[in-house]
Amino acid sequence: MTGLIILAAGASKRMGCPKQQLDYKGKTLLQHAIDMAIGSSCSPVIVVLGAHSMVISPEIPGGRVSVVQNPNWEEGMASSIRAGITALQEKAPQATGVIFMVCDQPYVDTAHLNNLVRQKLDTGKGIIASYYNDTMGVPVLFDKTFFRDLLTLQGEEGAKKIVYRYEQEVAAVPFPLGCIDIDTLDDYHSL
Repeated sequence: MTGLIILAAGASKRMGCPKQQLDYKGKTLLQHAIDMAIGSSCSPVIVVLGAHSMVISPEIPGGRVSVVQNPNWEEGMASSIRAGITALQEKAPQATGVIFMVCDQPYVDTAHLNNLVRQKLDTGKGIIASYYNDTMGVPVLFDKTFFRDLLTLQGEEGAKKIVYRYEQEVAAVPFPLGCIDIDTLDDYHSL
């Protein structure tokens, strides 16, 4: 069983408003990400909130996902990764892996998420990363053998540090549209 963690705790400083709530095709970016996650073969689906959680929480469908509050969100991405992994281990101790995704990549779909899971089975690799713009990034799948490493991340460190530390364990899955993420109002207007 592969769990899925949506990292949505950031303050959206460059955007100037909670990007999790920006409208995209009649839904918020976060709701779109949740729908893609729920539609995938992954379970459970966990959403990590932090900044703006009081505003964002009401839009999350009860019962379909687990919401985790990250009280240390200001530390950076690492604190949300730790909060998500801890919640996954409590909720689904039998999980054999996890996919991390963010809500500001609007072109992530269930087919891509399921492909990451399939590639893990097909390649036997412990890390399956999306590949775009000559880099590997999210969505990214980690086998449970990497949970300890993920729990040691600090500050602004993201999971990419682990991806590059164990490059020989990585299979890359092409995802050209992964380079499109929404960080600024210009990005949003371009979308």
